[in-house]
This record gives sequence, structure tokens and C-alpha cells, in this order.
Amino acid sequence: MLKINHNYERIYANIIRFNRQYLKANTGLKTLIIGVSGGIDSALTCALAYETLKNIPTVRQIGRSIAIESNTQNEIKRAESIGQAFCDTYEEIDLTVSFHNLYKDLVSSERSQDNVSYDEKIRRGNLKARMRMCFLFDLAHFENGMVLSTDNYTEFLLGFWTLHGDVGNFGMLQFLWKTEVYGLAGYLSDKYKTEGQSDLSDALQACIDAIPTDGLGITSSDFEQIGVSDYGEADRILIDYLNGNSALATHPIVKKHLQTGFKRSDPNNIGREIILGVSEK
Repeated sequence: MLKINHNYERIYANIIRFNRQYLKANTGLKTLIIGVSGGIDSALTCALAYETLKNIPTVRQIGRSIAIESNTQNEIKRAESIGQAFCDTYEEIDLTVSFHNLYKDLVSSERSQDNVSYDEKIRRGNLKARMRMCFLFDLAHFENGMVLSTDNYTEFLLGFWTLHGDVGNFGMLQFLWKTEVYGLAGYLSDKYKTEGQSDLSDALQACIDAIPTDGLGITSSDFEQIGVSDYGEADRILIDYLNGNSALATHPIVKKHLQTGFKRSDPNNIGREIILGVSEK
């Protein structure tokens, strides 16, 4: 039965152990690349990578804050604090001009660049997310590394992410509910405070306290897009439904989950048995 797990000490230890085993088995990796947004998911991923790489001098963590027009100064400031606290190297990149040039080239004559409808904001947001991932994957290739994914289970189940735009090579949070993401980040923030590492604790806490946004300029918060007051509510509804409460099938959260199933099975490839019309077994 699905439920929220609050044993963050064990969750933390398991993630770090698996990460180190993975790096030990893949010695060709020299860097971990992450887009640092100023949000809780990328902040926690940075902290977990930082913990993973202790006593592993052959691998570096490279952070990039990739602003594209709609990122606020508060987001950029939080990203800077995280990047400087946890990454071996950190830089801020602004792709606003590149985005406008690409958008101008892609927009058809039927789509006015002055269009500010919600649907058009979604389309622009998708393009921004894909541009950021293009940058990160190119950097990973150059630096002999892999891109760290920052998706969590709640957003995955809600389809609250961009296909071919948000998914990296390696995800530590993919099967953590958003409630657990906040809980694990709080556990690490307290751990750093106890150890006298106030810069690490404060950087994480600022992201915990921040109103979550996708940084794409679609709405002023995640909650406006997914239709809840907080992520705890979203988790409770999803868990209750997935545990068998069919009465929730008409709830907007569950509808969003059901309507975005195509994202979770992308690409939808035709099986070989269907193509051949016969099993090869």
C-alpha cells in the first residue's frame, strides 16, 4: 500500500549508497551536471550529489543556473546560494536572447508573438525547458558526465513536466513523493545546522520555504497549475486514489493524472510481435 515514508535517515543513506555503487560501476563518468533552478527539487539533488561525492575526488559536480526571461531574481539568488554551497563549479547562463531568436524562427504566421494565452505560455514553457536540457546534455558530453534529473513522483504522476525537457540521465528523486522531498531536504538542512555548516543549511532552507514554481513564467506557483493549495494535499489525493478509492476518479488531481498517462509511456513504440504478426519465441 502506498504511503508517505518519514524515515529520512534511512532514505538518505539508501540514496547515497546506491549513488556510490553506480559511480563505482561507471568509472568513465567524470562529472555530474545539474540545472540549478532555485527550487527544492534541484536543491535537494545538489545536496545529495554533494554528499555522494565526498571522498570521490575523480568526479565533480557542475551546476548551471539557466535563466530564460521568466526566472525571478529570488529564484536566481536561491540557485546561486545552492550552486556555490554544493557544486564544485557553478555559473549562471542566460538564454533569453537565444530563446527569442528560436521562438521567432519557430512561430508560424498564425501564432502571434504577442499572444499571452495560457496555452501559448505552456508552449513557450515547453520550449524553454527543452532549451535548458539541450544546454545541459551538451555540457555533459563535453565534460564526460551525466545530467542529473530533478523529477519527483508527485509531478511524474501528474504529468507536471515537459517531455524531452525535464528528464536527465539519472534521477534520485523520481520515486519520492513531493512531501518526502521536503522532508528529506529538511532532514539535511537540520543535519548541516547541527554540524555547524550554516551556509549549506541556509541555502537548503531558503528553497524549502520558497513558493514552488516551474520557472517558466506560466503561473506564479505550481499550485495554480495543478489545482491544489499545497503538495501535501496532492499527495494525499493521489495516494488515496491509487490505493483503491475509486470515488476520487472525478477529482481534478486524479483527472490530471489520468489525462497525462501518455507522458509516462513515451515513446509509445509498436511491439515487435505486433509488427511481425507473430511471436518469435
